[in-house]
Amino acid sequence: MSADITPFRIEIPQADIDDLRRRLRQTRWPEAETVDDWSQGIPLDFTRELCDYWLRRYDWRRCEDSLNALPQFLTRIDGLDIHFLHVRSSQPDATPLVMTHGWPGSIVEFGKVIGPLTDPAAHGGDPADAFHLVCPSLPGYGFSGKPDRTGWSTTRTADAWDELMVRLGYARYGAQGGDWGAQVTTGLAMRHAGHLAGIHLNMPIVLPDPDTMSDLTEAEQGALASLKHYENWDSGYSKQQSTRPQTIGYGLVDSPAGLCAWIAEKFWSWTDCEGDPLNVLTMDEILDNVMLYWLTAAGASSARMYWESFGKPLLGPVEAPAGCSIFPKEIFRGSRRWAQKQFADLRYWNEPARGGHFAAFEQPELFVAEVRAAFRAMR
Repeated sequence: MSADITPFRIEIPQADIDDLRRRLRQTRWPEAETVDDWSQGIPLDFTRELCDYWLRRYDWRRCEDSLNALPQFLTRIDGLDIHFLHVRSSQPDATPLVMTHGWPGSIVEFGKVIGPLTDPAAHGGDPADAFHLVCPSLPGYGFSGKPDRTGWSTTRTADAWDELMVRLGYARYGAQGGDWGAQVTTGLAMRHAGHLAGIHLNMPIVLPDPDTMSDLTEAEQGALASLKHYENWDSGYSKQQSTRPQTIGYGLVDSPAGLCAWIAEKFWSWTDCEGDPLNVLTMDEILDNVMLYWLTAAGASSARMYWESFGKPLLGPVEAPAGCSIFPKEIFRGSRRWAQKQFADLRYWNEPARGGHFAAFEQPELFVAEVRAAFRAMR
């Protein structure tokens, strides 16, 4: 198997941008919701405003140039092309760190934290906290290849990430992730602990400990209520993607408005935004992320991660050093005593005051501080 690592540059043909705009102009809109909130889904007015901005004012070339300013590569692992950023710190003893996104995220989420994590001294930090960053696109996401057969679960992805890090010359490294990235990172800790300096998760999946159910803290009660809300009102996307990803894929790949609504709703539901995602993210930021799904036609291929792995959480045990940051608007919020049942060497636990599911995107300064503090505890 070839271990070649090839420089990569994003070069989207203008014809693809023109096609996007044509499709946006020809959108066939549904009628408005019959409520005055988001309880029936993303409102028509918000979606039309976002898509009108996409059509008339959004500049993909700005995003493309920003991504191309970062070192990007392709390498083939287990028959699949893996796209990744590899940003080395100027500090020779920096900690190698593989950082993994989830759905409906992308490497775009990490744009505001790459500089502070790789060059802390330039951002008011301690050079000892520097990282060499590797940010891969999940299989079927962004500019990574689309699997043409089953089997690309979170555990197989973890195996691929370990192969990637070793291929890059990092025999010992750290791992960080949220959403699917948290499961891939947990898989790394379970399957490749010998290579790991430690892991940091911002959405650990930990089950409530039966021994605590008669003595729940207020935070634990809130966590269970949040989980119930998710199951009742917020999990429809996951049921569809985990059972019929191909069916939803036709609409997501063909309709930009449909894709935008499918993704942008989660930036309302899962961010710490007080009811308006534009309180924490700009339209450009939301659309930059949407574009990594639209331009690569990843609606079906990204959803298949759910078919492969949803409902099959990796629950350990985890022996590698671990740290967790539980942001207040996260989908799943475990407690420290629940997590300690899974993570035998839990070195760091914190619950920041602000932020949600897309922590690096929403609250980059807090996210950077959490990653630094977690790995400082593992040295």
